[in-house]
Formats: sequence, structure tokens, C-alpha cells
Amino acid sequence: MEGKRILVTGGSGLVGKAIEKVVADGEGRPDEQWIFVASKDADLTSAADTKALFEKHKPTHVIHLAAMVGGLFRNMKYNLDFLRNNLHINDNVLHSAYELGVHKVVSCLSTCIFPDKTTYPIDETMIHSGPPHTSNFGYSYAKRMIDVQNRAYYEQHGCQFTSVIPTNVFGPHDNFNIEDGHVLPGLIHKVYSAKQDGTPLSIWGTGKPRRQFIYSLDLARLFIWVLREYNEVDPIILSVGEEDEVSIKEAAESIVAAMDFKGEVIFDSTKSDGQFKKTASNSKLRRYLPDFQFTPFSKAVQETCDWFNSNYAQARK
Repeated sequence: MEGKRILVTGGSGLVGKAIEKVVADGEGRPDEQWIFVASKDADLTSAADTKALFEKHKPTHVIHLAAMVGGLFRNMKYNLDFLRNNLHINDNVLHSAYELGVHKVVSCLSTCIFPDKTTYPIDETMIHSGPPHTSNFGYSYAKRMIDVQNRAYYEQHGCQFTSVIPTNVFGPHDNFNIEDGHVLPGLIHKVYSAKQDGTPLSIWGTGKPRRQFIYSLDLARLFIWVLREYNEVDPIILSVGEEDEVSIKEAAESIVAAMDFKGEVIFDSTKSDGQFKKTASNSKLRRYLPDFQFTPFSKAVQETCDWFNSNYAQARK
């Protein structure tokens, strides 16, 4: 096969920007042309727009990151919108890829799609074994359908469509919105504001819930490996190991240290903790890549905080 033309949807987001940086820093190959597109380039909820985008760029490979995303409260309020918009986006991208003969598509799922009632650690076989949490069922079912479609395209047409399931991603270019962003970038913004205002840092909940965080640049390297080397239709979880889970309290302490915050830290236990844990197994990943080195959590937090401090004016918040 001649050179690869790799189209990345959602190219201006957290993971898209990380892939762009990793490729620019030397992980790209001479026979690969990378094309990063964002919502301004095409409305992927439109079949015609999506097809036009694919006809314009003629990709041989696709990394599909584009999605309608939001925090807990936005999901609860707009489950129908999250369901319909993401179903349209995913169906349009996969069908355009099929129609134009794309060799491989790697789509991005999320650990929030797993059943609400489950055993831990969760693994790739458990995606469809019970309903997801009621708070974001619209988004979750739309994402699950990517896995269903991947199997159907493979069985009916032999398409090499697959998906990855990252745990909590963070890094430069994240959404640092305090109300609607994810926990780590939200905390970074909170610490920044508390430091500016000389006020105590108030963190919602007890700080006891535990999460596996993956640095966006590590995830980018793994995405590129999946695109080049991983040939299963079944999804693969991309995550640090169970032993690298950290509590929200530990995460907050890392951010406080990285931002050099000297004020008081208060955990507001009147606020909900949410799910205590959703530990994922990375044993499948380790079977393929036993020696992959993840960036130490404190170093990744420091780099993310430094980026936020330097790019405060234009950061999403």
C-alpha cells in the first residue's frame, strides 16, 4: 500500500491536539500524511457534509475523536441530544469511511459507557453486559453503538473498524471549565482562581473516590500504535494499571504542589462524591505492549498546569 492519509476528526480537542503534537515531535512517519479537522471544517451530524469532507481529503485511515461531550449536569439535562447527535456523527463517519474504501478506522469510546452495576476491574468484554449509569445514558448508548457497528461492518463488508476505551484523559488543550469540565482540569482552574483571589480552595466531595488518569500525550502514542499495529475489531482499553489509580485528594494535592498554591484546602463533604471507583483492567494492552512507559502522574500534572498557566487567555474554560 502507498502512503497513508490519516484523517483525525475532533482534531482541535484534547486528544486530537495531543496526537498532533506527538506526530510533530517525531512520531510521524515519512509515508504518513496527517489531516486534523474540527467542527468548523464540517458538520458531522450531516451525512452530506461528512461525505464531502471525506471526498475532499480522501483518507486511507481515520482516527475518529469527534463527539458531542459535556459534564455530568449537561448530560443529565440533554440525554436525547447527546444520543441523537452522537449517533448521527458516528454513523456518518463510519458509513463515509466504508463508502470511500478507508482501510482502517479507530474510534474513541469512554469508560462511562460500561454498565453501572458491575464487578471490578472492568474489561473489554463487559461493555454490553448491563445498562450504563442513568445520568449519561444517551451519550453511553451512542458510544456503545460504535462497537456494534464496527462488528457489523466487519462481518458484512470486511471493514477494519475498531475502537479504543481510554480512562480519564487530561493534558494541555483540555476543557478547564469548572462547572462542566472533567475533574482534573476543573481542579486546575479552581486552584488557579483560588490563588489569584487569595481564597481557600474548596473541593466538592470527600476526595476519597479513585480514578485512573491517562496523560493525553501517552494516549496519543497509544492511538498511533493502535492505528498502525492493532488488528482486532474488539475494543482495547488504554489506561494506566490498577496500581496507578489515585484518589481525588491525591490528585488535588499534586495540582496544589504543581501550581505552588499555599492557601487552605477544604473538602466539601455536603457535595456528592459520584461513583467511588470505576477501575479498568489494562491487561489486554499489557499483553501487546508490556514495556510501554506511562508518564509519571506528578510530571504529567506539572506539564498540564504549566501549559494552563502559560495559555490561560486562550484555554477553554
